[in-house]
Amino acid sequence: MRYYLTFLCALTLLVFSSCRKDFSTVLSSGKLSFSKDTVYLDTVFTNIGSSTYNLKVYNKSNKNISIPTIALGRGENSFYRLNVDGIPGQIFENIEILAKDSLYIFIETTIDYSQAANPIYTDSIVFDNGENIQDVKLVTLVKDAHFLFPSKDSNGFIETISIGTTADGENLKVNGFYLDDNTTFTNEKPYVIYGYCAVPSTKTLTIEAGAKIHFHANSGLIVSKNATLTIDGELNKEVFIEGDRLEPKFSEIPGQWGTIWLRAGSKNNSIKNTIIKNASAGIISDSISNNDIPTLMIKNSQIYNSSNFGILGRETNIYGENLVINNSGQSSLACTAGGTYSFIHSTFANFWNNSFRQAPSVLINNFFYESKTQIVEARDLKAANFTNCIIDGNSNIELVIDQVAGTVFNYSFKNNMIRFMDPNDPVHFVDNIFNGNPNFKSPENNKLIIGENSDAIKKGSEEVKFIVPNDILGVPRTWPADIGAYQHIIFN
Repeated sequence: MRYYLTFLCALTLLVFSSCRKDFSTVLSSGKLSFSKDTVYLDTVFTNIGSSTYNLKVYNKSNKNISIPTIALGRGENSFYRLNVDGIPGQIFENIEILAKDSLYIFIETTIDYSQAANPIYTDSIVFDNGENIQDVKLVTLVKDAHFLFPSKDSNGFIETISIGTTADGENLKVNGFYLDDNTTFTNEKPYVIYGYCAVPSTKTLTIEAGAKIHFHANSGLIVSKNATLTIDGELNKEVFIEGDRLEPKFSEIPGQWGTIWLRAGSKNNSIKNTIIKNASAGIISDSISNNDIPTLMIKNSQIYNSSNFGILGRETNIYGENLVINNSGQSSLACTAGGTYSFIHSTFANFWNNSFRQAPSVLINNFFYESKTQIVEARDLKAANFTNCIIDGNSNIELVIDQVAGTVFNYSFKNNMIRFMDPNDPVHFVDNIFNGNPNFKSPENNKLIIGENSDAIKKGSEEVKFIVPNDILGVPRTWPADIGAYQHIIFN
């Protein structure tokens, strides 16, 4: 019984002592320590909120302290917001920290570019006052931009555009808007797009060299029937197309926005010297508008980190040269439902490691499958020609050719390097290297230039010598050329 009473008393003391909220403190003496002396909030667009950043404040003394004030240097006029000890605000008083303990401060910002005197916006978190004052700097780069978004009607309904019908005849719509006329996106300042921006029939969207296009989540670009997309990037003045989160932690995250969709009947689409990143599908190109003229010509361009496909072609006509695609949740290139395809000196890789991947880096077939009716509809594959290309990845087989009989099915592989079992097919496969070592610099990080130990060196066909004399970086090719989009280098 005596032991039981002793235990009960100890437990009671413990409970009451742990529940006490008041404790004796002394005023801070200006000897706080911080996890960093400057908090850099990464680049944001005007009027778009940042991510949340944190600062840890340490009391390394043996005494409980009270900080008289924690405040933003610009006070209530600051574009920064703080959260101290779970309480949001800009000015805080009598903040206590136990001995040998710490405190988290969370920081966010939303900056109006027109109200900022300098694109580098600064402030500070000021601790205490008088002789004990300490501060931590806050720095953010803010960018002005063109903002494009759907309108709202008087009832608050967001503008939509039709993208087709379901098998039951239901009209499919997405939040989006049509451009008014022939439109040019310049390189003067970035474009931030909410919803799907659609190029109307018979009109052209031209994107100048050096332009930067940023899509919000569930947003993208649609090119309508008889409309045209022209992206005029140049060497060392590429067009960048990616999501609207500029923080470094978002720089390689797949699936941040939708797709560039070249709808059935769009025509003469051209993409040059462009980098497309972090989409659900980099490009979707639908039905052929002209069997002889490509629906899409894409040159000297790169597509990375697509959560589904890098390029998905559906009974379309695509010509590509010096094209690089990598890190796709399904296939980097899918030539499906027949069509016409030709690729020269391109690199199709897939080193996706965000989830399990079943699809190959390159998929070619001549049918589509309607899951609801379980009907397979075949189409003619008029051509699928690959010359001097690398097809590689982190799976054993990175090329799959799937044919439904009874239709035209033409394909040709000449002087390629392919991660694929040798099919022993001299009709469709000529002078290819199977399961060779491309010696990529860092494929997981989208660095697909090849090194001096690559099996692709000087193994290219000279048939295309005058079609693509330079590689994707503008380096003149020596002949016989290296296979793929890059001439090899010596790694440092």
